[in-house]
This record gives sequence, structure tokens and C-alpha cells, in this order.
Amino acid sequence: MASEAPPFWWEQPDWRAWGLWPASALYGAVAGRQMRRAARVKVAAPVLCIGNFTVGGTGKTPVAIAMAKAFRARGFTPGILSRGHGGSFGKPHLVDLHHDIARHVGDEPLLLAAAAPVAVSADRQAGARLLIEQGCDALIMDDGFQSARIHIDFALLVVDAARGIGNGHVIPGGPLRAGLVEQLRFTDAVLKMGRGTAGDLVIRKAARAGRAVFEAQTRLVPGQDFVGRRFLAFAGIGNNAKFFDTVRDAGGELRGTRSFPDHHAYAEDELADLERSAADLDARLITTAKDAARLQGWSPAANRFLEGVDVLEVETAFDNPTATQRIIDATLAAYKQRRAVSG
Repeated sequence: MASEAPPFWWEQPDWRAWGLWPASALYGAVAGRQMRRAARVKVAAPVLCIGNFTVGGTGKTPVAIAMAKAFRARGFTPGILSRGHGGSFGKPHLVDLHHDIARHVGDEPLLLAAAAPVAVSADRQAGARLLIEQGCDALIMDDGFQSARIHIDFALLVVDAARGIGNGHVIPGGPLRAGLVEQLRFTDAVLKMGRGTAGDLVIRKAARAGRAVFEAQTRLVPGQDFVGRRFLAFAGIGNNAKFFDTVRDAGGELRGTRSFPDHHAYAEDELADLERSAADLDARLITTAKDAARLQGWSPAANRFLEGVDVLEVETAFDNPTATQRIIDATLAAYKQRRAVSG
């Protein structure tokens, strides 16, 4: 993940990226072959995939939540497929917000489950069947674009406008999960998230390839007020710096920051250290909704810790208010076409 990844991945390519080029070429060849030859099993519901070109946080989860709400507003019963990073279930599992915790299902599924039923499974075909059995008539894949285990009717790939695709190299020399051109072959639209020019290369290539381009921003969920308040911000997500910037943009004064790896399992001594540091700085602790979900139910100490932490919650706002409907329409059209072809 980005917070665990070498910093040079997000800089101009240097000797390290070029030195790893042979390994990147091999990785990219294998990943591209997988995407081209994957079985892509067709399921009995339209499938919208929210993916990204790189490892690390681009804001996919809030986008998946926004699309689930949009499907529901259209009269559908959407379900969300998630691999569930760090989860412990060996077979497909429906997330239960009242009983499941992050160590069981992963942190992102807990956030997603507030918007729609979520099936956590490494086997996305089995997860899709479980959701359909539960009455879901539209499926949203949170990631899973590169694995291509089920047929995707519409693939929307998110790119962070401020970071783009980093140095443009494939793992392990850079953050790309496969070659950019190879990934664009299977992409229906690109969503530019946030402000910045680092993602413009992807947008230009997508436009030249005839792919639709959408833009969106991350904004605070209404009802939150951080203006003029002093914080020690901590996070363990794909792009911690983006979260810290969001706190500043919301009017909070950052007295300090603490970064942890993505999906970090906080130890009790780390929580105690955060509390001491905040007290020394005369500041409140603040973190992400994803980190809060991971801490909830982790231990009695973690639950007590959360009582003294502010949680910054964000949502996706598309620049064009018709964007979600256009994405849904395209997904449904593709689904109807494949159903007609299959008879």
C-alpha cells in the first residue's frame, strides 16, 4: 500500500525505478496476461467495478458508497463485493454491523455496509452469488478490477489528481498494478478525484482511447465543524498526507501528525502514546472513519480510546450532478446487451 510503499514510487523515476525495470516488466506481463485471459464469469446482475490503476488510496470506498446510494435512489437493491483486507472468514460472509469488527471482515467493508449489504470474500464469484441470493439486483465491486474473476459491465477507475500514477512504473519499481495501456483496454471510464495535475496524463490517454472522464471531489459529510480547533491527527490509510490536508482544509489547526501503514492494527501502547502526545500538545486527537472502524471493538482499551477521538467523515461529490446516473445507465445498458447476446 502507498503508506508502506517506497517514497520513490511517487516521485520522478530514478535509478531505483529503472534498476527494477526488468522485474516490473515481468510483473506487468503476468498481470496483463491475467487480465486478457481471465475467465470473467458472468453473474445474473449488472456489475459496476470501482477500481484504480495503482496500489494505495485513491478514494474508491467513498465512490462505492456514493454509487450504492445512487443505485438505491433509482429503485435498485445494490450489494457490494469486497475482498475485506485482513478479514478472517474462509467463505463468503455478509457483513453484520452489529456484530462484526474489522479483524473479522476488514475496515472498509464496515464503512461500505452502512450504505448497502456487503459480501466479504476472496472468491468474488461466490460473493456475488451470496448477494444475489439476498435479493441484490445490482453489484458494486470495491476493487477487483485487475483480478477479473467476474464479468464487469462497467469499469470506473479512480485516479488521484494530486498523485496520478506516481513514477509510471509497474510494481515493484512503481505503484502501477499493470501497464497503463493494458489497464485502459478494460476501462470504461476514469474518475479524476480531487484537484491537481498529476493525473492529467491518465486523463489524456483515457480521452484519446475514447473513454468517458468524470471528475469528483472529497468533501466533509455535513454537520462537522473543525474550524479553529487544535488537533493531533493520526491515520493508517493509503494516503495519510491527503487526510492531514483535509483536516487543514476543514479549518483545523494541526499541532502534529502521526502516520501508520495502511490497515494498521493499533497496539495499546501506540494508543497510549497518542493520548500522551495530544495532551502535551494541548490538542484533540482526530482520525479517519476507516481508522475508527478498525479500532471499534478491537479491545476495551481501543473502545475507551475512541471516546476521546474526533472522526473526520468524508463523502464523494461529483462535479457533474448527472454523473452517477450516466454511470448507472451505462452499466445497465452493458448488462442488458450481454444478457441479450447470451440469450
